[in-house]
Amino acid sequence: MASVHESLYFNPMMTNGVVHANVFGVKDWVTPYKITVLMLLDEMTISTSITLLDRRRLNKLILPLLQSPDMTLSELIKTVEDSCPQLAYTVYLRLQLMADGELKDMEHFFDMLPSPFNETESEAHKTSVVGLFMRHMVLAYNKLSFSQVYKLYTALQQYYQSYERKDSPAAEPAEDTDMELTNTEELGGKMEKEELDLTPSDDEVSTRGPLSQKQAEYFLAQQAYLLKNDENKALDPASLQKELNNMLKFNPDFAEAHYLSYLNSMRVQDIFNSTDSLLHYFDRLILPGGDSKSNGDEGCGRSLRYAALNLAALHCRFGHYQQAELALQEAIRIAQESNDHVCLQHCLSWLYLLEQMKGSDSTLTEHAVKMAVHFCLPYLASLGIQSLVQQGAVGGKTANKLMDALKDTDLLHWKHSLSELIDISIAQKTAIWRMYGKSTMALQQAQMLLSMNSLEPVNLGVQQNNSEAFDVALCHLSELHAEQGLFAAASEILKHLRERFPPHSQHAKLWMLCDQKIQFDRAMNDGKYHMADSLVVGIAALSKTEGLYRKALVLKARNQTTEAYKVLQRLLLYCEKIKGTEMTIRVMLSLAELHWSSSCHAVALPLLLRSLAVSREYHLQYLASECILHLAFSQLMLGIPEQALNILHMAIEPILAHGALLDKGRAMLLVAKCQIVTASSEPSKQQKTQALEVAVQNLEEAGTYFTKVDCKERVRDIYYLQARLYHSLGKTAERNKCAMLFRQLNQELPSQGVPLITRL
Repeated sequence: MASVHESLYFNPMMTNGVVHANVFGVKDWVTPYKITVLMLLDEMTISTSITLLDRRRLNKLILPLLQSPDMTLSELIKTVEDSCPQLAYTVYLRLQLMADGELKDMEHFFDMLPSPFNETESEAHKTSVVGLFMRHMVLAYNKLSFSQVYKLYTALQQYYQSYERKDSPAAEPAEDTDMELTNTEELGGKMEKEELDLTPSDDEVSTRGPLSQKQAEYFLAQQAYLLKNDENKALDPASLQKELNNMLKFNPDFAEAHYLSYLNSMRVQDIFNSTDSLLHYFDRLILPGGDSKSNGDEGCGRSLRYAALNLAALHCRFGHYQQAELALQEAIRIAQESNDHVCLQHCLSWLYLLEQMKGSDSTLTEHAVKMAVHFCLPYLASLGIQSLVQQGAVGGKTANKLMDALKDTDLLHWKHSLSELIDISIAQKTAIWRMYGKSTMALQQAQMLLSMNSLEPVNLGVQQNNSEAFDVALCHLSELHAEQGLFAAASEILKHLRERFPPHSQHAKLWMLCDQKIQFDRAMNDGKYHMADSLVVGIAALSKTEGLYRKALVLKARNQTTEAYKVLQRLLLYCEKIKGTEMTIRVMLSLAELHWSSSCHAVALPLLLRSLAVSREYHLQYLASECILHLAFSQLMLGIPEQALNILHMAIEPILAHGALLDKGRAMLLVAKCQIVTASSEPSKQQKTQALEVAVQNLEEAGTYFTKVDCKERVRDIYYLQARLYHSLGKTAERNKCAMLFRQLNQELPSQGVPLITRL
């Protein structure tokens, strides 16, 4: 089920995806990269041979070039080439002449630049972005001493020579440039990708100078936005940390860089660096004067209480509950002293989450929701309601009550345009319908989330809905496809998840566990227990309960009954302790199957009746159908097939409507077995023949289901039963065909020594 507590992290450096960065004392200065950009702008100003489409693409390129960190010459040339190859070659030639000439050539270049105060018709007008940039560069250059000018010229030569060492000079473009205008959208897409995917090397980061204020603001805004909306397009953790370290080397008091370092460390679960960066951020944070009057308190006090709150959230995320509780108590104390009701509401929400993570029941949620509504905090109110819905789903509330509550939150979301919470709400509905056994409704909700357009503005070309809710919905979709035997489609979904949520991202564990479970189920269906056993380790690393359960399934399949019983008993006690209702029911069903293998069908009945009672108490319809299926099999083995057939009618409809193909096949196989046994008691031979023919049809349907999920062992059982029935019906050709198919599979598959009649 989608987690809602991740959204409670207070992010003081972002407002609607924009970073409020203050780089104290850092001004614009001249660098070789900016000289090259000046040459590009000068050529755009004076050149008359640039076509309209080329100029349009270059105009889109100007702002990223002015605001982004300094590029290498090869990166800059390549970026300009995608928009206008002819202009890129001209800029390269001008830089080559300046670097191979003398210092006076650079001096002459700055003297000949168009003045922003004189040019009124060109792009270099004083009120334009280009004019302001040119003016800043000219003023910065005029302030340089002679020695600084000489160092700048030497750096320019090295800047050009580094390109010469890596790349050969650009070839002069062909005279016919019409072909360059055919795929403007493709070139624009390439340009945006280059802007976002330029990852600096170690040498470039170590030798790069400090960023200007605008460059730092642009870089932090870009990376913070990408981390929030599309982590896959942000710099990888190592490269981003090197950039931030380079930024902090020149300005250690840059508070927002420390906060981005904290977010970056959280990506890789680095507790030491994330804590250090968070403390450095709040140590250096200086709030504007407008914020200092909020809630009648000074800015420093506000920083202190939110520092403690963020520290509590950090420890809570890493499972340090005692440290989180101490930090939360400090935040509450400071907020109460300052009469900050907003901070107190955040603290109350985290206090509830802390109690929930520690495994204790809490009644704080309803109070938190009432207080959030009272103080007009729709975001916190919605999160509280969704937490109550999660509690209700786990606690056995009916689906209609939960859906009514989510409907009310949806109205709140759309009213306040809370896009992130809309996604979470739909993911919650998907998980709830899946838990209650309504796979069709779960599929509908998951597809609704995938087809929705985000309410957030699309910036920097990022994909929307790259959140935990999106990950959860896709994982459910992948599992639903795998249950129906559509393994190729499930693999494609997982491939998409792997690309969108890389292994180092914070939500990657969801699709990793989903992938491992699907592979495990396929290996078990195919009888490859050694392969399934190797997957148990990976599943256990991601989920303790799932790992133990899958280990018990492998042991049971290998007829290691004693070991499987010990694992299941330990898991049952653990699930009852943490109130994991679904897993508790599945464990009891597996224990009943272990009793079957020992021919103790009467001993299995109390377990099955208990699991059925729990399923109905918590309204888990599909698991209740599974329990009835197991009860019917026990009754068949106890010699009352008529009663087994009667109760099967209660379970067969939900399983055929919403069940996995494997469960559908097991249900139809059990129906056929019951029909075969009851046929012997039919009074007339004609009625007996009709009953056996119906059983053959049910076996055929069960075989179709088993074939789709590659369950060869059960297909072999189907062929065996069909051959026996055709022999009884006198159909020799059909009997021989089924016998031949059975023999082929029997030679291919190893015999596990499990009689056909003793398993469901």
